[in-house]
Amino acid sequence: MPHKLPTEEDRTIVHINRETVTNGISTDFPGHFFGEDHSFSLDEFKRGLSIKIHYNKPHDLSLSLIGVDASIANAIRRILIAEISTLAIETVFIEDNTSVIHDEVLSHRLGLIPFKGGKKGLQEFLKDFKRGEPGEDQFANSFDWNTVSLSLNVECTHNPDAEEGETDPTKLYNHANVYAKDIVFTPNGRQAEFFSGDDAIAPVNPDILIAKLRPSQRISLEMHMHKGIGADHAKFSPVATASYRLLPIINILKPILGADAHKFQQCFPQGVIGIEKVTRREASVKGSGYENKEGEDKAVVLDPMKDTVSRECLRHAEFEGKVKLGRKRDHFIFGIESTGQWDSDELFVEALRVMKNKCLALEKQVVFMAR
Repeated sequence: MPHKLPTEEDRTIVHINRETVTNGISTDFPGHFFGEDHSFSLDEFKRGLSIKIHYNKPHDLSLSLIGVDASIANAIRRILIAEISTLAIETVFIEDNTSVIHDEVLSHRLGLIPFKGGKKGLQEFLKDFKRGEPGEDQFANSFDWNTVSLSLNVECTHNPDAEEGETDPTKLYNHANVYAKDIVFTPNGRQAEFFSGDDAIAPVNPDILIAKLRPSQRISLEMHMHKGIGADHAKFSPVATASYRLLPIINILKPILGADAHKFQQCFPQGVIGIEKVTRREASVKGSGYENKEGEDKAVVLDPMKDTVSRECLRHAEFEGKVKLGRKRDHFIFGIESTGQWDSDELFVEALRVMKNKCLALEKQVVFMAR
């Protein structure tokens, strides 16, 4: 029996059925089909590759990466989460802590606070910290280009100006709450050149609550910040989340009219399906399904990107055979939320740079093995 070549739909669409997902993995090797020559061509890859920015904010980015395999998209996602260097609190030296929070819990809370600072200082001046060998002085390698000093000194006292009968702790006491904005940055050496004014190292969100104090309770400590990656600890991850999903495909195969159109619209998130009127031209076309339906409501697809592929429409008998759901196999919609130290678009570019360096290192190893 001769081999049947896959259709364009088989090549590019994952089928979303009522209870199953099919055509998810159709080949043993990504992008390859039996009996066809799929030798890699850089020119062909360039023609098929595209990137579209949907919205770009300092802490939030959405883009479409089109024309690559899932392995590439997932490599970018993993690099975003675990392999881009950021600055975070690594060591806490506690002098006094009479709050109700234990020392180790307080240290952990401090470590998870995201910080920001001058981009040039963070990305060019500061280098990774290298720990000494076991038994050596662990602070002998601390320099202005790899260690940042912070301090936190807060004591809760009674507010002499509080009104009689006041019960709000924030009015009754001074420093009843300890916030991230109470952390003080102390520049050392050349750090003042890169981190001053608006570029000074400071919490991304100054209102992060660290602890609650009451009179006679005090927190006094020093902190050292180092650069690290998310693979070492989540506090170094530059993203709150980095994810991708495949582009939803919604094909209306037969007209959905009247009350059914409005019911069909309710099966999807807001903005996915719209309601339009059947035009005179559509009603005049024989075999279109709109004959003699001029002026009636019809369901149309407005924005499939807003769809979550809930499959709700497939559960209703009146829509059977009228709609087909799927996902575009090589269209990845990325969502990148920065914690603030990097802009979201910078993170995507940096992830590509890291991946390029990893590929170059692998290439050297392969060439060396072939010798």
